[in-house]
Amino acid sequence: MTTELSPDALTGLLERARQDYQDLTGRGLSLDLTRGKPAPEQLDLSEDLLSLPGGRHASADGTDVRNYGGLQGLPELREIFAGMLQVPAGQLLAAGNSSLELMHDCLVHALLSLLPGAESRWVEQERIAFLCPVPGYDRHFALCERFGIDMIPVPMTAEGPDMEVVERLVAEDPTIKGIWCVPKYSNPDGVCYSDATVARLASMSTAACDFRIFWDNAYTVHHLTDEPVEIADLLAACAGAGNPDRAFVFGSTSKITSAGSGVAFFGSSPANVQWLLGNNAKRSIGPDKVNQLRHVLFLRDADGVRAHMERQRALLQPKFEVVARILDAELGGTGLATWTSPKGGYFVTLEVPDGCAKEVVRRAAEAGIVLTPAGATHPYGDDPRDAVIRIAPSYPRLAELEQAIEGLAVCVRLVGYELGHRLYAQR
Repeated sequence: MTTELSPDALTGLLERARQDYQDLTGRGLSLDLTRGKPAPEQLDLSEDLLSLPGGRHASADGTDVRNYGGLQGLPELREIFAGMLQVPAGQLLAAGNSSLELMHDCLVHALLSLLPGAESRWVEQERIAFLCPVPGYDRHFALCERFGIDMIPVPMTAEGPDMEVVERLVAEDPTIKGIWCVPKYSNPDGVCYSDATVARLASMSTAACDFRIFWDNAYTVHHLTDEPVEIADLLAACAGAGNPDRAFVFGSTSKITSAGSGVAFFGSSPANVQWLLGNNAKRSIGPDKVNQLRHVLFLRDADGVRAHMERQRALLQPKFEVVARILDAELGGTGLATWTSPKGGYFVTLEVPDGCAKEVVRRAAEAGIVLTPAGATHPYGDDPRDAVIRIAPSYPRLAELEQAIEGLAVCVRLVGYELGHRLYAQR
């Protein structure tokens, strides 16, 4: 750690960091690492979607995809994704282009209509709370804020959320109605839930009879190594534990084909599926079945999805390797940072000394490198340690990414050595 250096050594490192930062600000950079968007080259892989479905108008069962109806989505598309999302095709809905929209709607419907197993609508209850494993996904937190749902942070471990904390909280508090989970290559730290964690989530006792697990399996096929991680089947585990209605499973093709015109999925128990279909029938005449047919013709089957994702991986993996190489070269051994080495997904989590994340992000912005705001990985934008920074390597070109990570490392060294210098001065 910086406080273990001699005053002279620390002063020298700080002076060098200040000079490096001055050089960085003089480069006139304009780089953006804020969100995990697919790069144009990734989107180009699905260019053929735009010429489909050609002259074809009928799905496999003869449905005219140009017309009304078909709230559950095309059966052949649901068959393609059923195994990947670990949901029987008959219990899977194919919807519009946004899984976040489905999560939003599930919250709205739970607030305004009676969930299977619920005693009353959520809006009629004095308090509603969700458990939020941290670090986590800022858009999950934004949904809770939007609807006045209290958020309770839960620490993440290498196997998923700290289940001792989760089990204790849900057992004693009936106002806790749900938990957000990104179970595979989680956003932002890349954690994959262990089989034991899945089993405990499925079988734990909850004070709320209408408790739901919002299982956002966004990165189910987004591997970065030759050894894809597999996770346990939550829906089956819930059914086996006598809690068949507990899991809401979400997924999408947003980072598979076209983020702006993909297909989102919802899977759950038959009772939950009928609940969502009944509510959706009042707000929609059916999803974009033409787009769903495009995806069927383009992807063909589950093997087609896997082959397509290998092409995605060929574009993404070098970017994650660049991040790891530069962070190791610039920050390895300094004691100023640790970072994740995910086996899939879209993010790298960088941890800096407590109290430094906001300042690192501010210095980076002044140098033309825009990062996700510090605190975004925690409910209400409040990281109590002010230590977590989310890196999104996917969108920039390799040369731009190298510049951005090198610049970020300069900012980490500057802020870290400034902190070390202050600590020495206070001794």
